Amino acid sequence: MAYDPGAFEPFAVTVDLVVLTIRDDELCVLTVERGEEPYAGRRALPGGFVLHDEDLETAALRELAEETGLGAADVHLEQLRTYGAPARDPRMRVVSVAHLALAPDLPTPRAGTDAAAASWAPVASVGSLAFDHDDVLRDGLERARAKLEYSPLATAFCPPEFTVGELRRVYEIVWGVSLDPRNFHRKATATPGFLVASGERTNRQGGRPAELFRRGEASALQPPLTRPGA
Repeated sequence: MAYDPGAFEPFAVTVDLVVLTIRDDELCVLTVERGEEPYAGRRALPGGFVLHDEDLETAALRELAEETGLGAADVHLEQLRTYGAPARDPRMRVVSVAHLALAPDLPTPRAGTDAAAASWAPVASVGSLAFDHDDVLRDGLERARAKLEYSPLATAFCPPEFTVGELRRVYEIVWGVSLDPRNFHRKATATPGFLVASGERTNRQGGRPAELFRRGEASALQPPLTRPGA
């Protein structure tokens, strides 16, 4: 039998973005106030429909640029998961491919085409979001928290050169725990390929000058930096 595309109900594909950064010593997520129905006036994660000539990453980067002005070179971007519950969008059948984006101290966002406002919200007090974005945010946070254990992802929240103390603070903020400074320093600097000394020092944290590091070439941390209580 010949393939009949009309036999299948059409549906749309969107991208949603869990954009995380650290501002004022808090883990924050980018949210938008929806300017259109459905859920006009409600907070949501940024995102939008995939255009007919776009692949998924291009669509995600376009939405990110519209909301923050940032490009691929400015952030860590990866696919999170796909959400396809039949009633997740009241307009029509919509399948969304969510992406996780991370960067240090991102700038004040700007609202995209269908948003009334965009702002950073501490993840601890973001409140209820439109659509199924509470689930998307929860999954994005758990992905980030878990990947800090076994990958160099924490360095995505740091400037190009950073101290071990600044890196430790990323772990503490994302995990929501306090870590022993000496124990963390020992583990981080002893993990093969994780950190590379820059040969420079800084006193931007106050006190004695601290050694600066860059991210190494390792794609996985062996042994992992285990999350307390995980």
